Amino acid sequence: MIILLNILTVDPADQASLLELLRANTDTVVATLDGWISTQLIASTDGTRVVICSEWRDAGAVDAMRRHPRMAAYFPRITALATFDSIAGDVVHSRSA
Repeated sequence: MIILLNILTVDPADQASLLELLRANTDTVVATLDGWISTQLIASTDGTRVVICSEWRDAGAVDAMRRHPRMAAYFPRITALATFDSIAGDVVHSRSA
């Protein structure tokens, strides 16, 4: 499994619109793609950031998602509202209560 983190920086006035766009994209596109496991959207309390934390089967699934035409159609809409940075990595430690 691989974790994909996208950190989006947004004007606080646009955070709600960005979250709605990301919810729609997750529900109608991302969740239908091969290798997708889960997605969490995290909104900063100050309204300036949104973090997308997604679990994928492997790096190949992430690459395929990024190239998928339905996903690519969302990128301009997302970048119109926010700038973002993306990292992918392996879970090296996890602990729960």
